[in-house]
Amino acid sequence: MHATTLYRPTHREVLWALEEAFERGELITLFGRCTVDYDGRAASTLGSGDRLVILKPDGTALVHTDEKRTPVNWQPPGSEHRASVRDGTLRVRSTRSNPDETLDVHFERVHQFSALAVTGGRSLDLRGSEEDLRQHILDSPSVLESGFTPLETERPSAAGPMDIYGEDADGTPVVVELKRRRVGPSAASQLRRYVDALRREVGDDAPVRGILVAPSITDRTADLLDESGLEFVAIDLDTGQPTDAADRIVDDEGGIEE
Repeated sequence: MHATTLYRPTHREVLWALEEAFERGELITLFGRCTVDYDGRAASTLGSGDRLVILKPDGTALVHTDEKRTPVNWQPPGSEHRASVRDGTLRVRSTRSNPDETLDVHFERVHQFSALAVTGGRSLDLRGSEEDLRQHILDSPSVLESGFTPLETERPSAAGPMDIYGEDADGTPVVVELKRRRVGPSAASQLRRYVDALRREVGDDAPVRGILVAPSITDRTADLLDESGLEFVAIDLDTGQPTDAADRIVDDEGGIEE
């Protein structure tokens, strides 16, 4: 069972771990000093204090204090979790659109972060893994694009290990990020960090490409990739073959598993 635990991490360390956990569909717990704001059918604010925040892969968000068995704030299943670091705080946001509700948790400090792959509560049929996808690209690089040459897997960088590092037909460095299922905006942000880190290594003016490989992505993710000059290649996990990327960009209302 995959598990990640961080003690007294930096905000950036938590952000990276959160985005990876969102993509893997893991159960997340954060314990730390934070403020909490809710805006929706009503509005509420909790001042600074140590609290336990639980983020479930079905979209549920729970904020617990040291009293009672029920959370003081929550969001129901179907909400979408996001995270960012701004102005020296780690911001975790859970939103839903019907009705419009937003739960914002701003962490001054995170004492402990955990992410666990929990099974049994949902029915999941994952017919392929990222390792299967990686091996297929290594065996048949042309499924990514003609002339692509993979050079290294899990290549270290300042932003973390890259799934596949290689070069295109023109010798341009290429960072390939692999996802086994439909993904959201955090995957685009993760790929951009890898590309930025590699660009700093080879020179800020040097061209570096980034390609996100997944069965499908949301339209918001496609917009973020386009804004950052990054690319998307859709590969069917059942066949290992590329599909029309334009047909694999779906509306954000399609129930993304983040």
